Amino acid sequence: MKTGILGGTFDPIHTGHLILAEEAMDAAGLSRVILLPTGTSYFKDGQHVTDAKTRYEMTCLAAEGNPRLLVSDIETNRPGNTYTVDSLRCLHEEYPADELYYIVGADTLVQMDLWKDPEDVFRLCTVLVQVRRDEVPEEVLQKRIAQLKDRYGANILVIPARSVEISSTDIRKRVARGDSIRYLVPDAVRLDIESRGLYRDR
Repeated sequence: MKTGILGGTFDPIHTGHLILAEEAMDAAGLSRVILLPTGTSYFKDGQHVTDAKTRYEMTCLAAEGNPRLLVSDIETNRPGNTYTVDSLRCLHEEYPADELYYIVGADTLVQMDLWKDPEDVFRLCTVLVQVRRDEVPEEVLQKRIAQLKDRYGANILVIPARSVEISSTDIRKRVARGDSIRYLVPDAVRLDIESRGLYRDR
């Protein structure tokens, strides 16, 4: 079985994330996608992030009703900094018969050799790169892919991605201003944000 992994802070998860997951399943023939909310990310040092349990619960609400979307709590339950390589090792143990496809944007791919144990990251999964036209120049992307393949033996597949102008940052700002976020997030997530009073003080 081909299983995709879509990680993110998901603060909050929004419709754009779900569209990316669906498009990845269609383009790469994935059977399912695991949504993986981050725990404590070393990339977010110094930034205010909603607690891990709340972000995990919102992600579960977003995935409801879609049997091809799973949610994993392996990062939100892990103490200390979150590293992708540790999550991939855990998922390999949990789904030993699956081929794992780690879904990233082109902007993330160009930085992946800065991650912890990049050689193991590329060994444990195929990297599925969703590329928007305005994200990274084609020549830059192809040069980076060639470097990673040569250095790590990386298996990297490129698929097109729809440009969805929705961001978690904008959603948090809209909530703080009292603006509507209807249709930017699944309705269950919107209601959860409202009931918890999230993002009002930012």
